[in-house]
Amino acid sequence: MEKEVPMTKLDARSDPRLVPLGTMLRATGLDELPQIINILRGEMSLVGPRPCIPYEYEAYLPWQRQRFDAVPGLTGLWQVSGKNRTTFNEMIRLDIEYSERMGFWLDLQIILKTLPAVWQQYLDSRAAKAQRAHAGPTGVVRPAQSYH
Repeated sequence: MEKEVPMTKLDARSDPRLVPLGTMLRATGLDELPQIINILRGEMSLVGPRPCIPYEYEAYLPWQRQRFDAVPGLTGLWQVSGKNRTTFNEMIRLDIEYSERMGFWLDLQIILKTLPAVWQQYLDSRAAKAQRAHAGPTGVVRPAQSYH
């Protein structure tokens, strides 16, 4: 939260808790689908800022808490604006922007951009996996071999 670097998913590096199918579910975002139950119960919206864990909320600065002026959602402006390529503060600003501009047309735009964003997240996940496979034991990517 304090660093101005792109955020990384906690499971970005070969999390041993994930089985092969679980890795695919995380990479595609399909692991989020059970939250549809929360939407049907009225606890979440389809579009809005992602909910956070209570201990994270306690660490937020007062201005950052403005992101909760909107009902939490399954997808949102942050998710379709780069997600893990953004910093924590960029995520907060995008969520605040959404809470200030929310409406039918913005929600529709976000929904239409969600599938391409999920696809990009999946491609990024595969590229990161391939890069890890080419890394040596120290984690440094080995240069490609040349066959002259």
